[in-house]
Amino acid sequence: MNVLIVGNGAREYSIALALKKSKKLDKLYFAPGNGATSTLGENISVGDYEGLANFAKKNQIELTIVGPEAPLSGGIVDVFKKHSLKIFGPSKKAAKLESSKAFMKNILAKYSVPTAKYVETSSEAEAFAFVDSLEGTVVVKADGLCAGKGVIICETKEDAKDAIKDMLNGDSFGDAGKKVVVEEFLDGFELSVFALVDGKNYRILPAAQDHKRLQDGNEGPNTGGMGAYAPTPLCTVEIMQKIDKNIIAPTVQAMESEGSPFEGVLFAGIMVVNNEPYTLEFNVRFGDPECEVLMPLINSDVLDLLDACASGEVEKLEFSMSGRYAVGVVAASRDYPYSNAAPVKITIDEVALASMSELGHISYAGVEKRDDGLYANAGRILVAVGIADDIKTAQKNAYKIMSTVKFDGMQYRNDIAYQVVGI
Repeated sequence: MNVLIVGNGAREYSIALALKKSKKLDKLYFAPGNGATSTLGENISVGDYEGLANFAKKNQIELTIVGPEAPLSGGIVDVFKKHSLKIFGPSKKAAKLESSKAFMKNILAKYSVPTAKYVETSSEAEAFAFVDSLEGTVVVKADGLCAGKGVIICETKEDAKDAIKDMLNGDSFGDAGKKVVVEEFLDGFELSVFALVDGKNYRILPAAQDHKRLQDGNEGPNTGGMGAYAPTPLCTVEIMQKIDKNIIAPTVQAMESEGSPFEGVLFAGIMVVNNEPYTLEFNVRFGDPECEVLMPLINSDVLDLLDACASGEVEKLEFSMSGRYAVGVVAASRDYPYSNAAPVKITIDEVALASMSELGHISYAGVEKRDDGLYANAGRILVAVGIADDIKTAQKNAYKIMSTVKFDGMQYRNDIAYQVVGI
């Protein structure tokens, strides 16, 4: 099969690594890819969705896989289906589960899917009244897409009202914050749960945990994610059964009932409170960096798996995981998450890295290729992924791999998977 991957991050790089194991893969393209994906396939530069669809037809692309949320919410799937092209991802309508937090919360309420109490509004007075009705910490969310940063946890009502003001007047997130979702704070532990859905049927991957804060001990600002690990022992069989029955199944059925059947990856952000799972949010694509730790743990042919989702044939699929663990540690540039630093050269001890090939690998994100090697040119630069039969060894392997990488201003957390190491 000829395959096109849309995106340019470590998520897309990791999907490509998994696809390369398939005997069915012929040629692999990236649109646009990054400086390292050119070693796995061919990077192409095509401006719009129609142009990509025409490229897919011309190059006999049999499956297109969409990584990021922006093209999904922009309607790339609808364009490809108009051209009778097979594509992995939800329609623009179904992608509203991520592109509009208000839409998502209203679906949850309509179909009795467990979630926090909330109000969605463009009215400052209504939002303030709801804040006053709550006790303790308040969560304020911008309605639209904010690259994973549109959620503010407020310790006081005054802070919550300030956050609401800044969103509604456009100061915080522009148009994405012109409508807000204000909700009660749920105090528990978070899980990232991914279901591969074909519109009706699905397969659930093992639960992962992300690390959003920049610094060790969950200190510092929120980021797009500084690391992840999977599977997490915190997600018991009982909790996963509840997530399946009470959250994933009714949501898949809800989208079908609403006339927008969901195809692709349904990513449920879960908060577990007293052994009960609640839905924090939905995303409509693989999480980044969760994707980087889940992909190498899938035993099944990943190309078969994603193709089955796009073909409506998930129920026919044999599906298995390796039973191992993976830990991914993100290396970011000096000024992340506030801004991108000037490009700097990345030095990798290739001999040492090659000697660790059984321990894991590097997935590249914000890199560009120059004559003298790779340069860091974005916020999150790469992910060191360690794999092992137990979580503690997987963590050690990830940091061994990270030790082979250097660049000016490089920063990363030293405690990824701290929640479960030693359990």
